[in-house]
Amino acid sequence: MATSSNAAPRRGGAAAALGCFVALAASAAAAAPGVGRYDATLCVSSADQAPNCGPAEVDVRSNGQVRVRVSDIVYRLRIKAGAGTIVVSQGAMQIDAFDAGVEWDGTSLRFADADKQVHYEVQVGAPRRAAK
Repeated sequence: MATSSNAAPRRGGAAAALGCFVALAASAAAAAPGVGRYDATLCVSSADQAPNCGPAEVDVRSNGQVRVRVSDIVYRLRIKAGAGTIVVSQGAMQIDAFDAGVEWDGTSLRFADADKQVHYEVQVGAPRRAAK
């Protein structure tokens, strides 16, 4: 009979843990940047090298697309349910395309090109000011 009295707290504990998980997931999603243009840092690393980071510009769009610009290189991400298609262009020329898992973690966006073993992290910063 002690088992049945212990079972209720376990179910409550599991429910509480599930509730905590849902709350954490919701807060992480809420922390992702809203639609707009931002200053950012793009870090790129390969399997055996340290990350190489530099300034970037990010455009978060309402249709699930994100554009990351570094000089004249643009990464166009189409994100749906944790998966993404990434198209990389230089000027008008497409130079690469790949599918990847895409993850927002607060204001950081992570994705990887598994075939090339290259990992990307975009750290979104302050909103960009409108040009005067």
